[in-house]
Amino acid sequence: MWRQLLPVGRNSASGGYRRFAWTGADADCRDWFREQARRRGLTYEVDRNGNQWAWLGDPAAGDAVVTGSHLDSVPDGGAFDGPLGVVSAFAALDELRRRGVRPVKPLGIVNFGDEEGARFGLACVGSRLTAGALTVDQAHRLTDADGITLPQAMETAGHDPDAIGPDPVRLGRIGAFVELHVEQGRALDLTGDRVGVASAIWPHGRWRFDFRGEANHAGTTRLADRHDPMLPYAETVLTARQEAERAGAVATFGKMAVEPNGVNAVPSLVRGWLDSRACDQERLDTVVGGVERAARAYAAAHDVQLDVERESFTPVVEFDHTLRDGIARILGKDAGLKVPVLGTGAGHDAGILAGRVPTAMLFVRNPTGVSHSPAEFAAEDDCVAGVLALADVLEGLAAP
Repeated sequence: MWRQLLPVGRNSASGGYRRFAWTGADADCRDWFREQARRRGLTYEVDRNGNQWAWLGDPAAGDAVVTGSHLDSVPDGGAFDGPLGVVSAFAALDELRRRGVRPVKPLGIVNFGDEEGARFGLACVGSRLTAGALTVDQAHRLTDADGITLPQAMETAGHDPDAIGPDPVRLGRIGAFVELHVEQGRALDLTGDRVGVASAIWPHGRWRFDFRGEANHAGTTRLADRHDPMLPYAETVLTARQEAERAGAVATFGKMAVEPNGVNAVPSLVRGWLDSRACDQERLDTVVGGVERAARAYAAAHDVQLDVERESFTPVVEFDHTLRDGIARILGKDAGLKVPVLGTGAGHDAGILAGRVPTAMLFVRNPTGVSHSPAEFAAEDDCVAGVLALADVLEGLAAP
């Protein structure tokens, strides 16, 4: 399965993946998912929001145990973020069948659409729509860099955009959702553990900083006469790092746009996007508040205007404690091991569903801690350990 999926959407120049929602690469990934379901004799369906499902048993029976993740990627992302959870889900089902396990509850595997938000700028679109965390009107207003709307992209790909919206009946049939994911950090590597259980997703958000100055000639305009928005922006980037270090959080300006974007022109606009995450809301507020105060002071010093807009925000997500503790017991029952429980600063579909159904996550060791990069990696034996752990969890939940 892994070898079949590896070439899909891979960029030969960067070595990374460009599997963006409702594109040709995304369609190839969806074909792969459908074929995996067919090979195993599973019931295959696509829900109203474009998410793919494969079922063993009748989902209408309720109290279903579901696992899976996503297959799309960030620009030039790695091979493991998302796909590892889907591949492992099918492999875990194969392992259950090898063991002769007969689930007494429906067992589902899901591929959530547009988790990374690389094309339309909003993460977890498929799961947000399903959970009602994204309205139909909001979804219809999403556009990509070429001005193509989400409904247009869905329709071109053969999916009816008029059907999208909350799906409470589907969610009401799920008794537990468990998402396996490569760890996006090095906590497990530092402890020497192959697999861990998630405790919570840190609160996180994205803020857009628009520094507006005055375009002018780079060669003829005196430094004293300039209103250069690049200068306060640069100072703000450095301040974000300092504020994050003081608070024990993270803050990143990873995307920017410049107008008129000429080598020989003083910019008129520098737009930067701040991504910040922390283990609790107080620390996050401290970081973002400190960055904004400093940015306004820098802008004023350079006679530049500044607008700040919060584009997205997700509060802390605590995973279901009963499910989390039950999974830890299942994984530690044979060897009597204490399974590591750790938080994460990354958002996931599991975090979106957590407010609607009991949800948990498993992490597989990432020896470098690198993610959202072609260098993302997990060793094969650790991946196998993740599959076996997921199989144990599915057996404990669906065939107790």
